[in-house]
Amino acid sequence: MARITAGVGSSHVPLLGVAVDQGKTRDDYFGPIFAGYDWTRQWETEAKPDVVILVYNDHASAFDANIIPTFAIGCGERYKSADEGWGPRPVPDVEGHADMAWHIAQSLILDDFDMTIINEMDVDHGLTVPLSMMFGQPEKWPVKVVPVAVNVVTYPVPSGNRCWALGEAIARAVESFPEDLNVQIWGTGGMSHQLQGPRAGLLNREWDNKFLDLLSSDTDAARYIPHIEYLRETGSEGIEMVMWLIMRGALGEKVKTLHRHYHIPCSNTAIGHIVLEPAI
Repeated sequence: MARITAGVGSSHVPLLGVAVDQGKTRDDYFGPIFAGYDWTRQWETEAKPDVVILVYNDHASAFDANIIPTFAIGCGERYKSADEGWGPRPVPDVEGHADMAWHIAQSLILDDFDMTIINEMDVDHGLTVPLSMMFGQPEKWPVKVVPVAVNVVTYPVPSGNRCWALGEAIARAVESFPEDLNVQIWGTGGMSHQLQGPRAGLLNREWDNKFLDLLSSDTDAARYIPHIEYLRETGSEGIEMVMWLIMRGALGEKVKTLHRHYHIPCSNTAIGHIVLEPAI
């Protein structure tokens, strides 16, 4: 059967994609950020996942105010890089795993999660930047991807508790898939940042690291952090961190931390990254 062997959390700041595409990953500004992913890039070459379930949020590329799915799953064969206003990123198309995606969708819906099924969409920096951070600039991405898009842009957004429970349900779905596959689940977005208003540029190192501590622990306290705390402590866009809870919920009660990285700033965002594996 398929198995989830690891979880990865990472920010997906669009400026990181620009740095990769323009060959600036080792300059004075970006060097310390990308150095924190060196361990993971090497580890991924050894871990050799077959499939990544990649949890991200769309930034008005595939969805807009006319269609706002709380949870959506991509069940297509291939996804192109979205044009976010300056042309698509020069990255490979993302290859889906339609059989696994349809299996997960059916399992989740029968498990009382009302998923929106998407068969065709372009994917923006929320999905492609994490791939670049983990795999660099290959001619072809070395994994197939099942995209899981979460609405964290337009209120109401799902609670941390609901996201954690979705992760648990995804784990059950993967375990019931009959093909022998090495699966990772990634939660992306964050960390603390606000892009507009009087608090634009807000960064909260202390709170971000407390959140990383909670992800590493064997408690489920992170699932009950209320929305108002994310907004107050981490800014309006810090709410993206609920997507990390889907990843954490899929890993079971206890985890082992393999790698952790934190850096301020990247643009006006705090960069967080963590690699976890289920503890047996």
